[in-house]
Order: sequence, then C-alpha cells, then structure tokens
Amino acid sequence: MSEEFKQRLKDYAEGNLNDEEKNEIEREMEKLEEYQAYVNEMMDNERSSDAAPPHAADGQTGLSPKKEKRIVRRGKWRARISNTLTVISAFLAIFVISSIITALFYGVGDPSRNDKYRDAIASAISISKPNIDVRLNSQVRAFFRQEVYGDIDKQVGSERVTVGEYTVNFLFGLPSVDVDWNNGSSGSSQIFYRPDSSAETSSANQEEPNEQSKGQNASPSSAKSGDWSRLEKLPEGTVAEAYVSFNRFFTTDELLKQFEDRNMEAVWFAVDTGPEDRFGDHDGVITDPVGFPSYPVWHHDDYTVTTYQEQKTGWFSKTTFSGGHYPSVDTYGDGELRNEHFIKSLRLLQEYDRIAERVAPFIDVDASLAYVEQNGVRLYGAVITGPVKELLTLREVSWVHDLRVGKVRLWNWIE
Repeated sequence: MSEEFKQRLKDYAEGNLNDEEKNEIEREMEKLEEYQAYVNEMMDNERSSDAAPPHAADGQTGLSPKKEKRIVRRGKWRARISNTLTVISAFLAIFVISSIITALFYGVGDPSRNDKYRDAIASAISISKPNIDVRLNSQVRAFFRQEVYGDIDKQVGSERVTVGEYTVNFLFGLPSVDVDWNNGSSGSSQIFYRPDSSAETSSANQEEPNEQSKGQNASPSSAKSGDWSRLEKLPEGTVAEAYVSFNRFFTTDELLKQFEDRNMEAVWFAVDTGPEDRFGDHDGVITDPVGFPSYPVWHHDDYTVTTYQEQKTGWFSKTTFSGGHYPSVDTYGDGELRNEHFIKSLRLLQEYDRIAERVAPFIDVDASLAYVEQNGVRLYGAVITGPVKELLTLREVSWVHDLRVGKVRLWNWIE
C-alpha cells in the first residue's frame, strides 16, 4: 500500500476530504473488500482440495466445510422423511390388509363365525349364570380382533335391571373375558341345595299333598332354612328375586304348572347334573349351578325365515329383506322343547370349548351333558321373582326347601 493511499485513508478518517474525494476512496475500499473475499475463497478451496480424499482429486470441484455440512444436513432430513413415509405407508397397507382379512374371518359364512361365537357366549352365560341375560353386540376391529359386548341384565319383578357390563375380546378366535359389575359383586352369594339322591321326581299327584301327607312328610315352616325373616321385613310395595331350592326333583312341565296359578314368575331353572362334589360344592350345596332360562336364548339356526326379497340397487349391489320368527313357547308348557334347547346349548359349548372355559370356567360341560343325556332333565331349583308378599307364600309349600333373597326393587309388578 503506497504512502499516498495511506495519507488519503487518514484524511478520510479525519473528514478532511471533499465529497468527490470521499466517494473515490469509498470505491477503492469496496474493491479491496471484493479482492479480500476472492482471496479467502481461493484459500478455502485450496485447503479443501489438500484435505480431500484421493477420489475427489480427479477434476471435481472442492466444497467449503459450510456447504458440505449443509448438504449432509439436507441428506439426513431427506432420509428421515423418506423413512417416515415408508413406515406410514407400510402401516396403512398392513392396516387395510388386516382389516379385510379380519372381516372375512369373522363375517364369512351362514351363519358366520361371528354369529356362532355370539350364540356360544349367550348360551354359556344363560347356562351358568342364574337370571342373567346379556344382549350381545359385536364389532370387528383391525389386526384380527373382534369385540362382543353388552349390558348384564337381571329380571326383578316385571322389569330388567342392568347390573354390569360384559365384554369378550377375540384375537383370531381366542377369547378373553372382562366383566364389570355395577356393585362390584357378581351375586355369587346366592346358592342352591340339591335334594338327596333318594328323592324321586315329582308326579302330578305329588304336587300338592293332602293334609295327612303334609303332616307326615312336609317340613314345618320354622324348620325351613333361608332368608324368610329377611323377606318378611321387606315392605309390601317391593318386588324381589329369590333363589328357591326344592326337596325333590321336578320335570320341566311339572314345575311350570306349579306357577300357573301363582302371582310370581319362574325365570331360571337349575338342572341336576349329578351328586358329585365339584368346584366347591359340598353336602348338596351348589354355588355354580347349571340350568337354563324360562324363555330360551335361541341360536341363529333356530330362526325360521318366512319371507325373503332381494332388491337390486346397482350393477354389483343388492339389498335383501327377510322376515321370520323363532319357535313359540307356551308360558306354562313346552317342557320338551325347552329341554331339547338346553341340551343343544350344552353341545354347542362342547364344540366351542375355549369360549366355555372362559365364560363358564367352573362348569364341566362334558360331564354335565353326559349326565343329563343319561338321566334326563331334572330340576331341583329355580330363580323366582314377584311381589315379596307373594314370595312369602312359598314358605308354606311342601316341596320348597330353601329360599335366598337376591335383588330387591320398588314395586314394578304387572299382574
């Protein structure tokens, strides 16, 4: 740098230059900045070329470290975005494919696997849970799962009372059960008593013994066990469910006739499955009874189609309309029809043993079915509901051995 240029820079800094000279020196300084930038860039290129690997020396232009970092950063983000999109695409593809396979697995057939599972669950509940009814719904989910669910209802008086929620989750046909009782209890405190093996099945002339036989054979009211005193203390304007045990065996038709002229309703019947002590049943006490509801829980194949119509809604679609009915049942009869359906339900649980093991784990389906097929359907107890004062009249009935009070509600009885 010449001494003259240095003096001009000094005069510029001290403000001794006129406007024209000031503009000239500023133009000179801008040129110097451009020269310096160019020199820095050349030096950076020279350093990067010296540090580059051998394969970068074959005519390729070197990059500055900043540009290299920028390119690497962009590459990483592109790879991340690409991997994310690949994972999302794969998940959506698996989701769609699994949904299609799941729908086909549970929905194909007539009846479908879904219908059969619902029949098996409903039968297991009706056979193993006295006075329990679950109106089942089902929903197919992705990844080979299906949920069958419904509210748990009891009949108390003339109304149905919701006491919990029932859910069965399937994974490719493997069930798992979840029960949520509203009051935290399944009502397992209600029990039945099985008559002695020597007790004979009742007959028509044994339904109501005469005065002499009452004195000889019937147990006095004071000797009967159960919740009679509790039943007495309930107010008159209430209805209740009662678990009633008999001191003899009845056929289904005979037991139904016993309630034809009584202001109460038998809603579930306990069936004799043998005297063996199983699952904690000792001395005739049965805590896990086997039985069936008064009104059968029908299966899909019990439905009779009487009308059928198809309506075309497009080139490849149509809508079907059908109507029909389930078998009709006489309120105080059709015992043979009820018995046959009970045996049919046991056989269904034999076929779907995994569902039976989950829904009714304390019942030996094979042993129960074998005993009933050999000895017939014999009833030793029932769940009865009605006005509490009407239920109290059962204390004077000779064939009633024990009564346990279940749910109690305010008056809702329809005569």
